[in-house]
Amino acid sequence: MSKLNDRRGSSASRGYGHRWRQSRDAFLALSPFCSMCSTGHRPVAASVVDHKIPPRLKDAKESGDPERIKAAWKLFWDQGNWQALCKLCHDSAKQRLERSGRVAGCTATGIPLDPNHHWHRR
Repeated sequence: MSKLNDRRGSSASRGYGHRWRQSRDAFLALSPFCSMCSTGHRPVAASVVDHKIPPRLKDAKESGDPERIKAAWKLFWDQGNWQALCKLCHDSAKQRLERSGRVAGCTATGIPLDPNHHWHRR
């Protein structure tokens, strides 16, 4: 097992087993395009089902708190918390957003996409 797997645990221990794969495939069949970068003029196929709010199952399990574990599993399986993304958006823009709290990029007119950018303040 690599150091990354030592730290994160196996995919099955994080909830990404057979049931997840079946649910992911069904979700992608209903939402086949990336919710971050697809447009009507340029559809981009989604290949990843992302949790908008990370459920933090490993942290919940390590806490030993049954209520926290239950809440994490509920968030994990809540399809309202899922979004279809392409691998590039999932591995770059979404990760950057989770780490920094900022939305990267701007509109065609140069206005930042991040609603918390200082240009959007009054």
